[in-house]
Amino acid sequence: MAVPALIVLGVLAVLYASGADRAIMIWALEGQRGAQDGMASSLQALRRGEAAALTGFLAVCFAYGVFHAAGPGHGKLVIAGYGAARAIGALRLAAVALISSLAQGGTAIALVGAGLWVWSLSRAQMTDLADRLLTPLSYAAIALVGLWLVWRGARGLAAALAVAQAGRHTHDHQPSHPHDAGDDCAVCGHAHVPDPARLAAAQGWRDVVFLVAAVAIRPCTGALFILILTAQMGIFAIGVAGTLAMALGTALITSAVALSAVTMRRGVLAGLADSPALARIQRLIEIAMGTLVAVTGGQLALASI
Repeated sequence: MAVPALIVLGVLAVLYASGADRAIMIWALEGQRGAQDGMASSLQALRRGEAAALTGFLAVCFAYGVFHAAGPGHGKLVIAGYGAARAIGALRLAAVALISSLAQGGTAIALVGAGLWVWSLSRAQMTDLADRLLTPLSYAAIALVGLWLVWRGARGLAAALAVAQAGRHTHDHQPSHPHDAGDDCAVCGHAHVPDPARLAAAQGWRDVVFLVAAVAIRPCTGALFILILTAQMGIFAIGVAGTLAMALGTALITSAVALSAVTMRRGVLAGLADSPALARIQRLIEIAMGTLVAVTGGQLALASI
């Protein structure tokens, strides 16, 4: 195992043993409460027509998003799990984290807009809808993402074991004729070994859809609060702007988690770059991380019912 991975794992172990992780959670929850008070004060200033109130309101909303993402949350689970399980670029996964956060804000905007002007729901009814229906669905979607990672990892492991046993591939209709991955075979005219670039292009958009959907199904409670309140005040557009600011704050933390997960995965595998077992180990990591995500998501789903 590479030195960077040992350092990361050591830091995580120290944080857990010292209780620093729990201290971070308490800090995040207190920060959320403080940000909520700040948002209420900023909205009162907006009602009074104070010129600088909008900037302050958006800043507090952004801070709420940061605190919200730093505390307990399902977005970090699915993003980090995927980053640790799959070979994906750090910037690409950070972009997925940003899209997921913005989509989650969009869910809150759509729910409040439809709830107020289409279904005529009260604030309590909309919050109850999010808690009783959308929250279990979101956690179930996370569990499905985990199962999907396990399935792909198991399928890839089986293929890697088959390749390791065969040593090289042959055709039924011709003697062995090796060629590069992704190249069309000169004998039969088609590719036998999948090109990683082609696989990434084929699976990339599906991966993004699954990850974004798992995060975005459940809207942020803070966003619902702000959107309902601003709608009642007749300044719903400001609530929308505040929700997007929250999403950007959330994306800041989830993107950092994404970068950490990708970095740790690369550190773990760096020392195995020349090992013939690398492909099998990659698939075992994917199965392990998928199992963790699936079990955690399933437990959260059952607990929220």
